[in-house]
Amino acid sequence: MNVRALAARVLGQVLGEGRSLATALPSGLERAALKEHGLLQELCYGVCRWHPQLQALLHPLLTRPLDPREHTIRALLLIGIYQLWHLRIPEHAAVAETVTAARQMKKPWAAGLTNAVLRTALRRREQLTAALKNDPEACTAHPRWLLQRLQQDWPNDWPAIISANNDRPPFTLRVNRRHHDRESYRKLLMTISGRTAVAVHTPHPPPLASRESSYVETALTLSTAVEPAALPGFSEGWVSIQDAAAQFAAPLLDAQPGMRVLDACAAPGGKTGHLLEYAAHLDLTALDQNAARLEQVADNLHRLQFKARLAAGDARQPADWWDGVLYDRILLDAPCSATGVIRRHPDIKLLRRDSDIAVLANQQQTLLASLWPLLRPAGRLLYATCSVIRQENEQVVERFLADQPDAEEQPIIAPWGHPQSHGRQILPGEAGMDGFYYAVLIKRQASVREVVCQPDS
Repeated sequence: MNVRALAARVLGQVLGEGRSLATALPSGLERAALKEHGLLQELCYGVCRWHPQLQALLHPLLTRPLDPREHTIRALLLIGIYQLWHLRIPEHAAVAETVTAARQMKKPWAAGLTNAVLRTALRRREQLTAALKNDPEACTAHPRWLLQRLQQDWPNDWPAIISANNDRPPFTLRVNRRHHDRESYRKLLMTISGRTAVAVHTPHPPPLASRESSYVETALTLSTAVEPAALPGFSEGWVSIQDAAAQFAAPLLDAQPGMRVLDACAAPGGKTGHLLEYAAHLDLTALDQNAARLEQVADNLHRLQFKARLAAGDARQPADWWDGVLYDRILLDAPCSATGVIRRHPDIKLLRRDSDIAVLANQQQTLLASLWPLLRPAGRLLYATCSVIRQENEQVVERFLADQPDAEEQPIIAPWGHPQSHGRQILPGEAGMDGFYYAVLIKRQASVREVVCQPDS
């Protein structure tokens, strides 16, 4: 099947069924030739990344509204416009191949509509582009609710956040220092030629190069994305794929050898593996509500040659899975809006709603309250999200501290990110990193002065 037709079917699931791109894309990749994987991913991710803009361009090109049920045809029209506005594919090829894809949809009218829409778009390009300036959603490629949230929470930084969200994400590695330090692994990377590395977005990648993170000792960012199998020692656990911002979790939690550690909401296991790389002989439990996703954790640990206790269960209901022994450290990488990683998951722009934020904040609050009793006195809990929305971050921590008299915050003093009233925030794109929030919480040890005796009635 034409790669554009495959992309339209994938995007139709996102637009019409609300499926995430991560779950819809594999079926398309299975049906595409290996040489077309890069273009298929580019079309799917690109349409999601620029969807508010592409939709604004499409609307005046339709002489009458498209049937709301025609999600795949709508997706194909957006694919066509995306090629004309954002890719360097020759215009005639973009139009011809997209029309060919429409013919494969088994809807006789689709090819004619696609041809008319795209040729009209080319004739009216300047007019259509000029009209985008009057539409905040279109010119920023962000849904209105998210744009307003960013402007409210980050009045001085929101333009930079918008720009970073619309950019392609960097390809960053975490070097396993049990095997190599960063510089020695960087030298290994230099042995990979451009012919060996299989780029995700470009058919002819330049020679592979890398740069070190300014703030993370284990992070290397490559000049181009490559297939993991092309990385030296990937299957042996020498290196993992993980953004630099996510690599702060292990040192902030600061688990020491032999400690009992809980990694709550652990899947897919990137931070689980880093915890075990950071400190030897941890008694670590990786918990996740989704038993199927725990298989990803198991796969990651197997590749890294580590062992941990895997538990399927809801972190909000410890009675169902906890053995009653307190933990020295707890990592809560809480479910969130993922608004800090939109450049990696641009379908967030289509799938997330403003009403989700309050629901997520309440869930985060419940998770903190449920896990706190499992932490021993003087123990440490690290609260982390990949959100940039204050309601999910510092406001959650503020409310938690007000409700828990034995909880205190340990300020994060660091050269990266922005100090908040509670915790520290990294904004998307800063030092090449994703958007992440961290707060370190310590359980105070009870003292005699804190014991309250109730008089006999």
